[in-house]
Amino acid sequence: MIELYESQRAMRNMRKAAMQRGVIAILDVGSSKIACLVLRFDGTDQREDDGVGSLAGQSGFRVIGAATTRSRGVRFGEISTMAETERAIRTAVQAAQKMAQIRVDHVIACFAGAAPRSYGLAGQVDISSPAVTEQDVARVLSACDVPDFGPSREVLHAQPVNFALDHRSGLSDPRGQVGQVLATDMHMVTVDAQAIQNLAYCVKRCDLELAGIASSAYASGISALVEDEQELGAACIDMGGGATSVSVFLRKHMIYTDSVRMGGDHVTGDISMGLQVPAATAERIKTFYGGLVATGRDDSEMIKIGGETGDWEHDRRTVSRAELIGIMRPRVEEILEEVRARLDAAGFDHLPSQQIVLTGGASQIPGLDGLASKVLGQQVRLGRPMRVHGLPQAATGPGFASAVGLCLFAAHPQDEWWDFEIPHDKYPVRSLKRAFRWFKDNW
Repeated sequence: MIELYESQRAMRNMRKAAMQRGVIAILDVGSSKIACLVLRFDGTDQREDDGVGSLAGQSGFRVIGAATTRSRGVRFGEISTMAETERAIRTAVQAAQKMAQIRVDHVIACFAGAAPRSYGLAGQVDISSPAVTEQDVARVLSACDVPDFGPSREVLHAQPVNFALDHRSGLSDPRGQVGQVLATDMHMVTVDAQAIQNLAYCVKRCDLELAGIASSAYASGISALVEDEQELGAACIDMGGGATSVSVFLRKHMIYTDSVRMGGDHVTGDISMGLQVPAATAERIKTFYGGLVATGRDDSEMIKIGGETGDWEHDRRTVSRAELIGIMRPRVEEILEEVRARLDAAGFDHLPSQQIVLTGGASQIPGLDGLASKVLGQQVRLGRPMRVHGLPQAATGPGFASAVGLCLFAAHPQDEWWDFEIPHDKYPVRSLKRAFRWFKDNW
């Protein structure tokens, strides 16, 4: 684990160095679009001291550049064609740099795929000093028994979500408190190693340095959930183009994440096959006329399909909106059924609050909130990302939830395992194939 630990610490140090220089870029690599935001920091990087892993406010930075481009070479949230993805990332970054009138060298990236898995770990140590110190927190984190998750997977997040000191549980920060036995609960997320390697290599080929990496589900939850929802318990469902991410938050920490390999692009594909039209036409029809709840008027509302095949009869076809809804609804129901299975596996029903927030580009389909409340059986609302300083109006929609959340993550990251000086005798001894081996080769 030493290589992973050191590579994550190296990225943390790069982030701090970039923030001291005052500028850093955010890169959201999605299946339908690639978004890049350039952040300028005003030098007031003071974290609010309300606990280990706390989420601080969004003060201290503003967005000075923003750009989006159509995603190429990305399927199911994972890179499938390196050269095309590299060109798309270059296009987005260069446009954002032009708007910001400044060059950026460091980016923090997020992605939605890579089959994330959640693990709940527990550790316990005896305290030798009168009060809990930083070294005690490091020792208890290293005492957590890491499961054998396999050589083809890598740790993406490892966050302490709860501390207990002498039978007093629910502590957010035990440092400075008096006790004899310190215990912790840690949430660890592993993802497919190859997906991270591809993303890291693609960023490197774009002449950029990777200063951080995060799960899109985590970033979306940070920006779309209000503070009370993060505290009492809520699920954030980020419906993107190629994947739907699920994250569950409690006490301001993500305690579960998973993803469904279906999204808005699959709805577009169904329309394309059902109406025998190109994908671009299907996307236009879905955007302008799509819906999930048919009414009596929809039978008489006809939609001109159009086309450029040269067949006059074929290009002048019309279809009723009710027929379009009949194509879209089964796929959306399938996605929501998969999401419900993930939430049931996470024990979502046992949380104090069961609020569900829908966000992401595909969440804008009319009638989705009503259908989701029927399928999921919970309170459902549509979520938009938190407003941050300088964000253009075009980037305030649900499709930018993960990008805005990544801004908050860049400014005030929650404490993770590698933010503490783990004692060297506590490193796990088993060797693993490291996802970030290229750090050694390039630094």
